[in-house]
Amino acid sequence: MDVVIYHNPACGTSRNTLALIRAVGLEPHVIEYLKTPPSRAMVAQLAARSGQSLRALLREKGTPFADLGLENPALTDDQLLDAIEAHPVLLNRPIVVTPRGVGLCRPSEAVLDLLPEDGLTPFTKEDGEVVIDVTGRRVR
Repeated sequence: MDVVIYHNPACGTSRNTLALIRAVGLEPHVIEYLKTPPSRAMVAQLAARSGQSLRALLREKGTPFADLGLENPALTDDQLLDAIEAHPVLLNRPIVVTPRGVGLCRPSEAVLDLLPEDGLTPFTKEDGEVVIDVTGRRVR
């Protein structure tokens, strides 16, 4: 299965998501989106394929979101794309692409909805939260 993750290694949620993908035996194509930002067209496509609005993929915390006035609901998608293009940190993470769909994986265990259900191995997040138990079952 081909898997792509738009990843920020400084983000715990992103690191946990990447580790979960690897825990099911897959090695994803990792795109550190702050170093190699996706194009405007790709960002728009990721939003559309995820079934979410472009606004839903914006990150507020630790970004220039407020300084840029991005809370304004009258802003168009083109204006939001302009902001993301100028400030890739505005794109929330991690975004994962698989044949099963595209999703913003917050919390990190949301990635399991995009991965094969077989072959789950025990997994505990960095903070100690168990996501997959010793029997290979997802903990909800």
